[in-house]
Parts: sequence; C-alpha cells; structure tokens
Amino acid sequence: MRIVATLLVVMVPALAMAGGIVPAGGALTHGETNQDAFSRPAPSLDGAQLRAFNLGNRIFNTNWTVAPSSTEAFDGLGPTFNRVSCSGCHLRDGRGRPPIDGESAMNAMLVRWSIPGTDPHGAPRAVPGYGTQLNDRAIPGVAAEAAVSMTWKETTHRYADGSEYRLRHPRYAFTGAAYGALPKRLLVSGRVAPAVIGLGLLEAIPEAHLVAASDEKDRNGDGISGRVNRVSDPATGKTAVGRYGWKANTAGLKTQNAAAAQGDIGLSSSLFPAQNCDAGQTACARAVTGGTPELSDDFLDKLTTYTRTLGVPARRDGDDATVRRGEALFATLGCAGCHTPLQKTGPSDIPQLADQTFAPYTDLLLHDMGAGLADGRPDFLASGREWRTAPLWGIGLVETVNQHTLYLHDGRARNLAEAILWHDGEGRRARDGFRDANKDERDALLRFLRSL
Repeated sequence: MRIVATLLVVMVPALAMAGGIVPAGGALTHGETNQDAFSRPAPSLDGAQLRAFNLGNRIFNTNWTVAPSSTEAFDGLGPTFNRVSCSGCHLRDGRGRPPIDGESAMNAMLVRWSIPGTDPHGAPRAVPGYGTQLNDRAIPGVAAEAAVSMTWKETTHRYADGSEYRLRHPRYAFTGAAYGALPKRLLVSGRVAPAVIGLGLLEAIPEAHLVAASDEKDRNGDGISGRVNRVSDPATGKTAVGRYGWKANTAGLKTQNAAAAQGDIGLSSSLFPAQNCDAGQTACARAVTGGTPELSDDFLDKLTTYTRTLGVPARRDGDDATVRRGEALFATLGCAGCHTPLQKTGPSDIPQLADQTFAPYTDLLLHDMGAGLADGRPDFLASGREWRTAPLWGIGLVETVNQHTLYLHDGRARNLAEAILWHDGEGRRARDGFRDANKDERDALLRFLRSL
C-alpha cells in the first residue's frame, strides 16, 4: 500500500475529526454498547416523547394474531405473511440474517420477486398470482405462497500477499408454489432486515442535499457516479427521492413502516388498504380481516415516531492508533466516496432531529456494484446492478446485538472482509486496494469499521 503510506499523514487529522468529534447520531447518540445498543431511545427525549416512543416500541415488538381474537387491537395477521411482528426480522432493532446451522426456514430475511417490466408507478412488475414479495407463511385455511430454500456456491480467491479467502454466492429454490406455476423469467432478490437505528435522521436530510451530492455522469472523474432513486410515495401522492430499503425504493419512513406492515405481516393500513392477496388467491381474499384498516393510523403514527427516535450508539475507540490508521485507509482507498462519513439534517417537527450533523457513513445514493452483487431486478430507477449505500453506523455492534457477522443485502458476506471483497463496479477501486493491502493494513481498516 504505497499510496496509503504517502497519504496517511494528511488524511488522519481530518477524518479523525469527522468520526471522533461529531457524534454518530447527533442528538440521538447514546453510549450503550451491550445487546440493547440498537434499542435505546434517543437520550434527549422529554417525558411526552418518551411515552410515545414506548408505545411505538410495544407495537414494534408485539406479535400479531389471526382475526378474530381477544386481542382485537393486534389481530389481522396475514392472510399470507413472513413474520408476526416487526421485531421478528429486526431482532432487538438490529440486523437479520439468512438461515444458518441447518435451518430450513427464512426467519429474518425474505425474498422479493417480480417479472421484467414495471407497474404504472414505475415499481417492479408483480408476479401473476403472487405479487412482488414471497409470503412463505399463511394463517389456517390459506395456503402459503411457496417455500424457499437457499444453498451456497463458494469460490476461492487470494489477496495480493498470497493468503486465501473464500466468497459464497446464494442460490434460491422454490417448492410448493400454491397459486400457479412460477414464470420462467422470475427476478429474485433475497433481502435481510437492516438495523433500524437513526432512520429519523436519514429522513430529515433535505432532498436537495441528496440531489446535489449525486454525480450520475461522474463529472469529477473519480469513478463513482451515485444517483438518487425517484419513487412514488403513497403518503403524498408525489414522486420523491428514495431513502429506505436496499435499493432506496421508499421515500418516507411512515410509508416504509406501512409497506413493511402489509408486505411482511399482512396488515392493511390507510396507506395500503388492500389485503395482501394477489389475484387468484381466493381463500386469502375471503379470510376474516382484523378491521379496516388492521393497523390503525394511531398505531402507524406511534410506530413511525418510535423508528424516528431510536438512538444511535456512539462510536468507540476513536483515539486508538490502529482505528485512526484504518480510518485513514478508509478515505484513501475511496470507501468514503460512497460511505460518506457526515450528513446534516434540515428542519424537523422533532427538535432532536433538526439541524443535526451526524455520521451515518452513507450518501443514500444508488451505485453500480458490479455483476457479482447484481440481483438483476430493477426497482424504480435502480438497475439490477445498483444498490443504495448501506449506512455503516453501528456495524461494529451487530455481533453483540444479533450474534452474527453476516453482511450485505442477502447476508452472503460472513464477515466485514468478505463484505468489502464483494464490492465491484463503482466500489472496485476500494475492493482492489483492500485486496492488495498487507495484513496489518487490512486489519486496521477492519478495526476502524468495528469501531463504528
């Protein structure tokens, strides 16, 4: 890493200031580093805000039941669904994972699927009879859409110093398709649940800032050409910049929560009033509902307040020499070109979210990540090779909170090194720099990431 050696002295002071002085989550930053590190409220919430947070916390963690039931406020599950609660995938508000250790079912991830083309709003075109998300569970009397299983194909590679590493690529298989044969041109994308910390801050970044940061034609010639996704938002009826989801296919947090409630748990809401029963799912359409809507506006608002005000764990060990060296490498290799360290919010109706400078390590833009990571499934403007830059805040605490180190959109990377080595396309320079670095330098970069 000769390039790194020449730039190290220059880069350390500026980046150390960015990560060390600026709190990770601005006013939402807390100091918890235990298993509850992703579940803490912003420390600056007042009494009324904390009560609203706690009500939202209950909705996030409560298991929904089949209607009718004695718990009327929480019935309406399904008819088809993936999990019975938000926390079913976002365990302790953290990160999901693919099946491991002989598990056959997907417990903290799901499969999105579609066929080529778009719907009238520019979204992926639904699979006839199945929609755009595979629901692998259903209430009694209704057939689940299908079962899915994952297998892995491994390939062997070498770092520049000759040491070996292996990467694994997922393969999906579907059985028991209950509503007609699946089309030959089925576009499939596995998705693990991301951690839900700091979402209110990401929502409060002015849209103009994201547009200004895009460089679709790579006019600055740095090999990075991020662009915004533009999506239809049912909450406003307008087209807006996408911020949430692995392909930035959702604009607002309320819409994100309502879409997940319908797609994952099968709950109707004022934003998505229909049951999640595609055409031809007769028993699904005839099933008893939990009311109209099943997720009330009051519950949806409280759930949104909760996810807007979840705290962000502070960065650790910012003064450690190895961490600082890794931080410098992060910038020198070009990682910070997409994983932008700092962002700033604009006005917000929640004072703690307004005018905050914070360190999410994302630009929220779409980037071509190459053929290896491509799912071939476009989503609004996002191509089959593009993904939104994932925020890195809290990534060093995933193992503590969720007891695994599985990363990327489908959990294929078994550690942070593999996650970097999967980068290609606009991330190729960073990937190659990491691959060509010596072990001490690679370890320093990984040590920095674990400090976030």
